[in-house]
Amino acid sequence: FSSEWAKACFRFREPHSDLAYALEAEKGGTRAILMAVQAHIIKYLLFIRSTEYTHLERLCRLSRQEQAEALAAALADMLWAAGGGGRAVICLVTTAIHITPSRDYKADNFTERIRLFEFSEKAAAQEFIFSHINCFKGEGSHGVILFLYSLLFSRTLER
Repeated sequence: FSSEWAKACFRFREPHSDLAYALEAEKGGTRAILMAVQAHIIKYLLFIRSTEYTHLERLCRLSRQEQAEALAAALADMLWAAGGGGRAVICLVTTAIHITPSRDYKADNFTERIRLFEFSEKAAAQEFIFSHINCFKGEGSHGVILFLYSLLFSRTLER
């Protein structure tokens, strides 16, 4: 992955602002993934999240907590769909190395540290993502790459 991909994560605009629902997207290859997630965030905020606000007011002035909940719901929804409605696989980076580099594989000090977590219930996957949300939105987290790997493993390489 390029340095642009390596630094890409899910970062919202300032909480409690008119654009608090919006993800920040740099130019480049990661923008397409961010915009797909953005669509699911808006879907969640407008049609799924329970709140007393009217539709358009639901998007504005979100707290940091509400941003995290919306992101977790969007990621879980997309992973669940990729898994055919029966599973979701979530990839996180650990300190332990899980793949030994070989001559066919060039180590990047990231991919070989990925650990897979599989879920057979969407709600459990969403709760897990929410409890590990900084793995996707923190600076230096490789959050977009982790989500891309999660999509691939949820969908399966065969499908």
